[in-house]
Formats: sequence, C-alpha cells, structure tokens
Amino acid sequence: MKYTIAALLAVATVAAQAQPTQPDSLKKVKLAEVSVTANRAAGAVTRLADVSGTAIYAGKKNEVVQLDKINANLALNNSRQLFARVPGVNIVENDGAGISIGIATRGLNPNRITEFNTRQNGYDISADALGYPENYYTPPAQGVERIEVVRGAASLQYGSQFGGLLNYVFRRGPVDRKISLNSQQTVGSFGLFSSFNSLGGQVGKLNYYALFQHKQGDGWRENSGFNQNTAYLGLQLATTEKLRLGFQFTHMNYLSQQPGGLTDKQFAENPRASYRDRNWFAANWNLPALALDYQLTPQTHLNARAFALLADRSSLGNLNPPDSTDRVADKPRDYQHDDYRNGGLELRLLHDYRLPGFNTHADRSEQISSLLLGVRLYHGNTHRRQGLGPGGSNADFRYLHPDNLEQSDFRFPSDNVAAFAENLFRLSPRLTLTPGLRYEYLRTTAEGYYYQQFSGGSTGPRLTDDRSRSRGFLLLGIGAGFDLTARTSLYANFSQNYSPVNYNDIRTVNPNLRVDPNIQDVRGYNADLGYRGSVGQWLNFDLSAFYLAYNNRIGTTFNRDGYQYRTNLADSRSLGIESFMEADVLALRQPTTKHHLSAFTSIAFTDARYQRANVRGIAGNFVELAPRWVSRGGISYRGPRLSATVQASYTSEQFTDATNARYNPDPFAANINSGILGEIPAYTVVDASLSYAWRWLLASGGVGNVLDERYFTRRATGYPGPGILPSEARNYYLTLGVKL
Repeated sequence: MKYTIAALLAVATVAAQAQPTQPDSLKKVKLAEVSVTANRAAGAVTRLADVSGTAIYAGKKNEVVQLDKINANLALNNSRQLFARVPGVNIVENDGAGISIGIATRGLNPNRITEFNTRQNGYDISADALGYPENYYTPPAQGVERIEVVRGAASLQYGSQFGGLLNYVFRRGPVDRKISLNSQQTVGSFGLFSSFNSLGGQVGKLNYYALFQHKQGDGWRENSGFNQNTAYLGLQLATTEKLRLGFQFTHMNYLSQQPGGLTDKQFAENPRASYRDRNWFAANWNLPALALDYQLTPQTHLNARAFALLADRSSLGNLNPPDSTDRVADKPRDYQHDDYRNGGLELRLLHDYRLPGFNTHADRSEQISSLLLGVRLYHGNTHRRQGLGPGGSNADFRYLHPDNLEQSDFRFPSDNVAAFAENLFRLSPRLTLTPGLRYEYLRTTAEGYYYQQFSGGSTGPRLTDDRSRSRGFLLLGIGAGFDLTARTSLYANFSQNYSPVNYNDIRTVNPNLRVDPNIQDVRGYNADLGYRGSVGQWLNFDLSAFYLAYNNRIGTTFNRDGYQYRTNLADSRSLGIESFMEADVLALRQPTTKHHLSAFTSIAFTDARYQRANVRGIAGNFVELAPRWVSRGGISYRGPRLSATVQASYTSEQFTDATNARYNPDPFAANINSGILGEIPAYTVVDASLSYAWRWLLASGGVGNVLDERYFTRRATGYPGPGILPSEARNYYLTLGVKL
C-alpha cells in the first residue's frame, strides 16, 4: 500500500481543482459565459455550464451555491442555511458545531453524506470512497467559494453513489494583489469560539491560498464539548500559457465528547440531558493532492489529479441502549479505531470539435461538440479494530489488550479501476444530446477475525473471516437539453448508478445490530426531467420531476430477540418533484440596482417506498429517513454594505426503519421504547442572520432556531448514541472580522 501511495504522490500529472481557467480562445468563450452567469444574477444559486473545465454537465440537474451571496453561520457550517436553496436536502444534524454534516436527497440515507460522492476541489475526501464513504471531515465554509451539487447523473463521470456529486471548491488568492488577509472571530451560545484566518495572493506566476481555523465549544447538551483545528494550503503555478501545476494539502483534527442517545421518555422530559459522560470521538485527517492542467492543442485539454488520504478515527464509550445505566466508572469501554490509507489517480481528456454537416449557423462557436474521456485508479486500505478500552471518563484512546482484541480486527483492502466516456453532441444552437458510459471493476477484500456478540453481553468463539470478491459492470446514461430562450431550457437525463457494500455492512460488532453475511451491492438508476433558467435579472428557477430506482436496498429490521438485522431488504423506488424559485422584486423594477430584496423557496415532495421485498411485512412501506416533504423558504436583502436573511425550514415526519415502527410507550415492548426505533416527528426551524461590511471591517451575527423548537433528526443504533440525538435549541452567534 505504501508503495502505491508513494507512486501516486510522485506523479506530477495530478489532478486538481476544476477551475474554469483554460488559456485557449475557444474555452475562453465558454468560461466567460460561466462567469457572467454567476455574477449577473442576484441570487445565491447558479448552474454549471454545459462544459466546465474538463467536465460535461449538459442535461444534468445541478446547483452551485455561491457562499459569498448567502447569509449563514459559516463558522458552524450550518447545513440548513448552506443548502436552503437546494431542493429536497434532508439533514441529519450529527453535531451542533458543523464538524461532520449529514445530507441526502430523494429518500437516500443522509448520515455523514454517505450517498453522495463527496469531494473537495474535485478529489475524494471521504474515509474510503469505495468501501466506507462516510465523511468525518467537512471543509470550513468560511474558506469555500462555492458548493457544487450534481444529482445522480454524475455517476458516469464520478462513479458510485446514487445521490450524485457534492464538491466543495476552495477559494483562491486574489490575482490583483500579492497578499490579502481575512481574519474572522466568532463567539456564540454554549461556549462557542471560532477563529478563522486566511492569507492569499498572486506572486508572479504563483497563486496561493492558506487558511487555519480553530473551533471549540461546550455544546448545548451536557457532555458534548468539542475542539477542532483545520488547516489548508493551495498553490497553483502557471509555468507556461499551456501548463498549470497545483499542490494542495489539508489537515483536520478534532476531539468531541459524545453525550449519547435518549429514550423517547427522556427526550420528552429533558432533551438537554445526557446519561453518558464516558463517550468520546476523535478524527485526524490528512489530504495531499497534486494537480496538472495542460492545453495540448487549442481544442484539447488534459487534466490530472492524484490524491491520497492518511487518516484515522477513534470512538470510545458505551454502546448499550440509553435505558441501560453506565454507572461503573472503572468498567472497560468499547473502543473502535480505524486507519485509512487511500490513494487515487484520475485523468481526463476533453476535446472540442465541430460535427460535420452541423456548421452552417452564423455563430459557429455555438455548435461546438465535446468528447470527454477519463480513467480512475483507486486503492483503499482500511484497518478496523474493535475491543475493550480503559475505564474512567477521560478520552483515553487505547486498547487494554492490543495484541488480542476482544471483538474484531480486520483489514479491508480494495481496488477500483474505472474508465468513462461522454460526448456532448451540439446538434443545433438550441439542442444538445449527451450519451455516456462507464465501466467499473471492483475488488474488495476482508481479512481478519471477530467474536460474535450476544444480547446480554455474552461472547461466542473467535471466528476467522477472510474473503475476497471481484466484479465488473457497465453503467449507461444519456442526457438532453433544449434552449427555449437564451436563458431558459428544458433538460432530461437517465443514468445508471451503483453503491458498493461498505465495511459497516460487512463487519461491525454491535450488541444492537447483526449483519447478513451475504449482503449484496445496490444497483439502480436516476431519471430527471426539468425546466430551468432565469427571467431578466429578477427571477431564477428550476422545476423538475425525478424517479430513482434503488434495487437490493440495504436496511435494518427489528428482531424481537433484542437486536436489529441488517440485510438487503428489498427493491425501492423514489419519485417526486423538486422546485426552486428566487425572485428579486427590486431588480424587477431596476435591473442595475445595487440593492436586492428577494424571496426564495425550495420545495421537494418525495414518495419513497419498498417494492419486491425479501423480508416479510415491508412491501409498500415507506423507506426510512425519507420525509415526504422538505420545504425551505425565506426573504433576503443584500445591499452594498448590509445584508440580512430570515428563513424557515420544514421537514415532514420520517420513519427510521423499514417496518415503519412508531414509538410504543409500552415498557415491556423490548427495544421499542429505547429510543432506537420509532418515527422522527415533523419539525420546523427558523433561522435569522445579518451582516454589515464597511471598508475593511466586517460584522455579522444571527439566531439559529429562533422559535426554540425541540426536535431531533436521528435515532442512532451505535455511535454516537444509541437512541435519540436531540438537535440544538435557540442559539446565537456574533462574528467580527477584517479583510485587508
């Protein structure tokens, strides 16, 4: 493994952030269009151009959130505010500090963004993109320029996950000065303090951007303090007019205390309470990446990206249900530690050409077609160990018997080779057709041992589990677009998807959960049909319908013997509508105004149900963690100095397991009243924020959960619970900063 990573990092043809800066005249025309589109509208959401960098987005549903144009608590990565204008985003609030966010759409699982292909500047940031796609690192929003969301049609270019692509694009240093400073200090409720500092600029041919953020707080609930540090360095060197090289490095570490879950009764009595003071979580993330952009000819552009992840995570505590006590301070705790050593290389080649017989239009630049070819090589290696940790209440991350763990010790090496092709056929100045395909080869391996855990705390004999599985398959897709006017268009897309079995679905020892040893990959497809665009300077909209087929869906059912069983439950399908609209009433009267008063709304209806079930009693049931309605809306004012936003977020009721179990207050109903099973009630959260800038000074602040709603977004079966994990009550923040 170490030789693989060394080789990847040594390749100077590495990939980099997909920045729309190509030197040839043909692409300058296209990229100028992207820039104009992003700046001429007052709204915070724009869309990717048909061709952007070395990627094709024609016919694909996508959103680009411009962070400079939204009012949000960026210090805490507030998901409700960051994704308010992206319809259908269901949010799991893993913590109140925004350390690790969780989102999904279309009835998929939102926990730690596992259903999105999550990237930073175009390269992977999850624990293991192939076998364990959970995200313990979230880029600091204060250093992010934009967030790109491409729905399931991203599968052909980016690979697995039904949710599509979620790409955080960091800021770059300003090109018109050698040094620029941004320093923002934030204080808030529950002992919050955040210090964000960045430097950037242009020195000759070198552009640089560096940041450091420290964040700490006590948390709303007892036993929920945290301490986080994040650093990032991005360098880009334009060696010639044709060649651009880049290097990026990210480091993040954090330690947080886990207050544990609650039963329904405990939540009703006091959602702020905690009955666990010995649970801790820590993560350490290192992400190096190299980049190369080379203009082979005026029509041909090569992009390469090489990246690696050197990381680990540790969880220590009590995994028993919340209705069981944890009063013995010297009792050993469950300790789980993962090491991740991953590396990857992606190459992309984009060639622009004109179709024979389609070159009669006066403006020949409007009839340029594009061929995109790409290849991905990826190797992951996760080492997961689980055993007894020390007693006491401190964050003492070590095993009592490191040479003979009491629960499990596994290595999960994996390999992925993929090749893809998409072709944007511009059949007329208005009509585009984009077929594509992707071939995937996967090899996943499990090597190690485990002890079977029984309810009541008893342990079975030591069992060895060494297995390897290889498979290959082809994904197909096609997209189409038709411009009704210069700024409005129809789009449609069909793309096949897959999601490989991850390591949590193979082997994790949890007294509340058992896993089917024959669990299989998930296969299916996404389909979209929509109408989007803008009217003048005042209206931005996207209205669409979708259908998602999710076959061999992995989920859990409740066993009356006292545990949950995880297996391929059934096929499922999600269908619905997604709509976004933002109207600027001041720009309607005066398009060139510097003052903008807009109302926005994003509404999604999702009907996600099980079909053709392998488990009795769930066919026709609603899919878990799939609210039928997610609606957000608000009013925003933005002027030369002052800006303000008030928004409301509504999420309807959702179930947490395939049986659609509801909370049962019967104290003799095993595990039903433990907080692990039951519905998540509907909730509405209102947020308000305000900012003011004067010369080089900046002040901002806001109130989260203005109406002081008591709600929760997750019932956990393991860490950091198990049980109900309450969300934060009303909270405040204030930021003071300078930009020089």
